[in-house]
Amino acid sequence: MECIVLAGGLGTRLRGAIGDYPKCMASVNGQPFLHYIFRYLAEQGCTKAILSLGYKAEVVTEWLGNQQLPFAVSYVTEQEPLGTGGGIQLALATATDKNVVVLNGDTMFQVPIKELLHFHTNNGAATTLALKQMHNFDRYGIVQTDSKGIITAFEEKRAREHGLINGGVYIIDKAAFVERHLPEKFSFEKDYLEAYLQEHKFYGQAAGAYFIDIGIPDDYNQAQEDFKTMFA
Repeated sequence: MECIVLAGGLGTRLRGAIGDYPKCMASVNGQPFLHYIFRYLAEQGCTKAILSLGYKAEVVTEWLGNQQLPFAVSYVTEQEPLGTGGGIQLALATATDKNVVVLNGDTMFQVPIKELLHFHTNNGAATTLALKQMHNFDRYGIVQTDSKGIITAFEEKRAREHGLINGGVYIIDKAAFVERHLPEKFSFEKDYLEAYLQEHKFYGQAAGAYFIDIGIPDDYNQAQEDFKTMFA
């Protein structure tokens, strides 16, 4: 199981809490957030992690040099910001599996990856998104699916009582992605998912697993509390 971790985010909204560090290196109870992502991936059976780095890449690579991990780790580094799609594309070029897991480096969504992979391959999907049911939120757009799990619409963020959001865990069919010949710099969400939505090859599967996105200080602080028991 090859897993790409998008770990090049700037953490602008967390600057007051984490200083001049990439978001994936934000300290949670004395360990970088990436440490917990790796623990989750190890539990899920990951055999190789490919980090897509950008901002302050050397901070991540220095930390990696002092870690003993249960799976192989490699990385690619953006020389300039390539957008979410460009970061995935850069890392995907070094992957060898037909279907590759992709995760956001600032989000913990503890979906059972093998179940998501099974759903993905059974449907012959080009990309499958892990979806999270949320309540009373305005931070995220929502994802609409039909009864088979085919994604039918992406709706912009606004205040909502409930809805399924993109949880930041994907299974990507490498060949289906590469054949699009996308530019070096692009948005995975806008220029891939939304652009090719009408081909009905994108699927979503809801999961009730724990979810947190540390992109804002309140949720970053919440992770400090949650992880005390989750990763004791």
